[in-house]
Amino acid sequence: MAIRTVLGIEGMACQMCEAHVNEAIRKGFDVASVKSNRKKRQCVIVSEQELDRDRIADVVANTGYELTSIASEPYQRKRFGLFG
Repeated sequence: MAIRTVLGIEGMACQMCEAHVNEAIRKGFDVASVKSNRKKRQCVIVSEQELDRDRIADVVANTGYELTSIASEPYQRKRFGLFG
């Protein structure tokens, strides 16, 4: 089962900021998907394994943004099609 990790991030002001955070996460971790949203002040990551929280903090700090929270939970991928 996959893991959904939601990061609270302060300081993102534009789409380039979102892209910067997404790229840093992709380079730092093996993830299935990552999507940042400056308006919600968060980054949602789906991965096969739990991500190391200390490493997440380091990766986000190196982008210049502020990590305010980390929350993880099991994630069931949505399946599409007749036999889903």
